[in-house]
Amino acid sequence: MAAHSRTHSTRVRVRYADTDQMGVVYYANYLVWFEIGRTEWLRDAGWNYRDMEETGISLPVIEAHCVYRQPARYDDEIEIRATASALTAARLRFDYEAVRAGDGTLVAEGHTVHAALGRHGRPCRLPVRVRELVG
Repeated sequence: MAAHSRTHSTRVRVRYADTDQMGVVYYANYLVWFEIGRTEWLRDAGWNYRDMEETGISLPVIEAHCVYRQPARYDDEIEIRATASALTAARLRFDYEAVRAGDGTLVAEGHTVHAALGRHGRPCRLPVRVRELVG
């Protein structure tokens, strides 16, 4: 994770519906949790996706990566840590850690890369507001 960027943590509790037949969190749920972390990172910074989209900017995911370290199970409380960094003037990267709150075990880590798109779906510069937040 980038040392100069702000990190925001939020927690989710594993629901029974989040698990597979083996009682382990289904792999795709981590990407959903990463989205929760990213959304809350932005909200904590005083902005949200709705406000950003109303200004004509969207940040679609153009790359997603997740490494699964340890299983998470039903009723575990998972802390999602999200850190953002600017890659270019038009791309943003979020790094994530999913940590079992009860014992501090890293259960997964990953990242997503986002392209800034304007109203007509063409690449544009990241909003100044976002660039200031990520340094």
